[in-house]
Amino acid sequence: MWKFIHKLASPPHFYGLAASMIPWFVVPGLFLVAYGAYAGLFVAPMDYQQGDAFRIIYVHVPSAYLSMMTYMIMATSAGIGLIWRIKLAHAVAAAAAPIGAWFTFLALATGSIWGKPMWGTWWEWGDPRLTSELIMLFLYFGYMALRGAIDDTAKADKSSAVLALVGAVNVPIIHFSVEWWSSLHQGPTLVRKGGPAMDTAMLYPLLAMILGFTFLFGALLLRRVRAEVLYRERRTRWVREMILSKGT
Repeated sequence: MWKFIHKLASPPHFYGLAASMIPWFVVPGLFLVAYGAYAGLFVAPMDYQQGDAFRIIYVHVPSAYLSMMTYMIMATSAGIGLIWRIKLAHAVAAAAAPIGAWFTFLALATGSIWGKPMWGTWWEWGDPRLTSELIMLFLYFGYMALRGAIDDTAKADKSSAVLALVGAVNVPIIHFSVEWWSSLHQGPTLVRKGGPAMDTAMLYPLLAMILGFTFLFGALLLRRVRAEVLYRERRTRWVREMILSKGT
């Protein structure tokens, strides 16, 4: 087991492995998103309270879920790199940050669009989930800004890892905010006692979109990690040999 982990943490081994894995994420991801988008927009019935406005859920929920999942991947990878000094873990964290920031922005934007007809306002500062999600966007920005402000890669890894780990406390706050405080957001719909509170015609497209977005996230992350590994290892022998072999 430890031998496999040690081999996986090797930059040249991971670089090649990631290239072969990307298609296995892209193909099912595109298929699931295509099915989920079609079924969600054209097959799922209208919500009896929200009408067709509810259909934005098929982008909003996967984006919000991935905004939190990506942050945990970033923080966990940063923690592994900080404790065990695995450079590849820092590369994963650095690669995940921009993707997570975009998913967080998309979750906030679609939530605002959804909130206007439902709540009568684009934004409500008193809502704990909205505010904590916005804080997470600032944490992503702070992580990336801190990395960019430090020229030494090793120091940037350590400093940004500490920020990522401290900011991880915000993730459970986002998740449980609707249960801990009064919120305009509805309570849990998918993961709740008694099962999902959705009709199956609405539920299956949503699950497909969540899974599809997750697969596509995996493909994006692998591509970005490969680019990050190349940048970090640009002066090493294996990178020079790879470039030379492709040039011949």
